[in-house]
Amino acid sequence: LLSGPERAIERRQGEVAMIVGAARGTPVPQARLTTNTTETSVISERAAQDGTARGGIVLLFMLTMLLAGMVLSNLVEEKGNKIIEILAAAIPMDAVFVGKLFAMLGVSILGLAVWGGVAGVILFLGASALPPIPAPAVGWPLFFTLFVIYFAMAYLLIGSIFLTVGSMAPTVRDVQTISLPATILQLLIFFLANFAVGQPGSAIEIGAAIFPLSSPYMMLARAAKEGVLWWHLVAIVWQILWVAIFVKVGANLFRRTVLKSGGAGRDTATKRKGLLALLNAASLRS
Repeated sequence: LLSGPERAIERRQGEVAMIVGAARGTPVPQARLTTNTTETSVISERAAQDGTARGGIVLLFMLTMLLAGMVLSNLVEEKGNKIIEILAAAIPMDAVFVGKLFAMLGVSILGLAVWGGVAGVILFLGASALPPIPAPAVGWPLFFTLFVIYFAMAYLLIGSIFLTVGSMAPTVRDVQTISLPATILQLLIFFLANFAVGQPGSAIEIGAAIFPLSSPYMMLARAAKEGVLWWHLVAIVWQILWVAIFVKVGANLFRRTVLKSGGAGRDTATKRKGLLALLNAASLRS
């Protein structure tokens, strides 16, 4: 049985028949072959799914880096305007950290929904002019759902790192410099995921799927290439555990360092008392 695209069968049918006939030792070095014509070959389908996996990694990386940077820029603005100190006087810093992280995640997902809807309409209207795009192994609806979930996991992980590193900056100018190692780490994770996609089943591919920062990228790639669903359930639970760890550790460091970045040497309680005194004095004057 010779299966494959019609052109490939026509090109290889005679050669394969001669090889089979010679192997059987028949007088005429040919054999009858049953053919099964398919639209695409397994190799081309896997190559197309590999392209879908790499494209998903690139898109996930770009969105995560661009949108997670909003958390850092927002923190920089609040530190420059001393708004962070007013927030510290009103609510616990743990709540500020978690609120910032999840609020910006909600804004980012809303933006993805809006721009994704616009892109979907454009693709639908121009579908006739586009080449056929091979579906991922899990299907497009589940692939898009997993993309949003893995984006949220990657965003929370790198966003907690950005917030923590940004809170350690002594001045606003130093925020970008101190956050550079986190950016370089994210680039290394991106290159690791792209390299591991081409090594299915290898130790580096399994390690990249387990490592928390690269796990969202690798599992999205697996969704494009493999149809096993229980992998994603385990990976999502694993990533949620690491998100909780990152957020907990980041919130503790954020509470300890964000109000000590001005160099005055005062602790959080002292600054809160001073801010409350200033607010009371301002209210009495008014």
